[in-house]
Amino acid sequence: MKIWKRILRLVGGLVMIILLVLTGLYVIAESRFNKTYEISAEPLTISNSAESLAIGRHWAEVHCQSCHGEDLGGGLFFEDPALGFVDAPNLTAGDGGIGSTYTDADWVRAIRHGVMPDGKSVFLMPSNDFYYANDQALAGMIAYMKTLPPVDREIRPRSLTPLGKVLFQLGVLGDLLRAETIPHDVRPPAPPEAVTVEYGEYLANAHGCKACHGSNLAGGQPPEPGAPFAHNLTPGGELIGWDEADFFTAMREGRTPDGRQLSDAMPWKGLGNLTDDELTAIWLYLQAQPKLPTNEP
Repeated sequence: MKIWKRILRLVGGLVMIILLVLTGLYVIAESRFNKTYEISAEPLTISNSAESLAIGRHWAEVHCQSCHGEDLGGGLFFEDPALGFVDAPNLTAGDGGIGSTYTDADWVRAIRHGVMPDGKSVFLMPSNDFYYANDQALAGMIAYMKTLPPVDREIRPRSLTPLGKVLFQLGVLGDLLRAETIPHDVRPPAPPEAVTVEYGEYLANAHGCKACHGSNLAGGQPPEPGAPFAHNLTPGGELIGWDEADFFTAMREGRTPDGRQLSDAMPWKGLGNLTDDELTAIWLYLQAQPKLPTNEP
């Protein structure tokens, strides 16, 4: 009997420790979600010129529509009974949209710095990629958002379960609060637009290649929950034996030279809207990387 009592006390103590640890993780996660950031938006000249609107439409086709829908009216982005759900915001000025309330400064802070008007971090939105976008691209995006036809669609507030928040704090779900990782006080220089390795690097950064494939492009775990491990894009990995035409086919048709269909976790449908010159520049940049072994998952 004494042995069983000791075992029960030990088990009870372990359960209590686990509960305290889980509670602590949950509380820390909550504090991260509720943290606010003081960000001064950089002044931008927002123009309704045909050139600026075309730039903004191009970025929307490459990025925004894949999450916010073709009408940019938002909707379900992620849902899991164990983790919770996340809806992509309605970007228009219709009922339930943010377009009717966002100022130019609000757009700058959200897109470039990952900070919402209430000062809290955006969730999942790839502001850490858009941070690299030059002023011309950012101004074009904002100008285009302000011309969107209104879509009446109410969007549910994000809701994560306690398990989801604990897993987030443990790092299992990746870096989902973008404002935490963006160096807000530093602006990376953008090279001139050209079919060059330098411009390809700019595009690779701004369009999220490193966010999924790793900082050295040798493979990585994308931030979206449940996404498969992203391939090694250096000459030592997935692209061995590829030529530029193969790369274009993968980006435009989602098909690799060996016939493999790219996962929907790889946003090839959006990236396929990049121009021929943009894709060529990215290809040149990838080919200029050192031949690296694939990172460990």
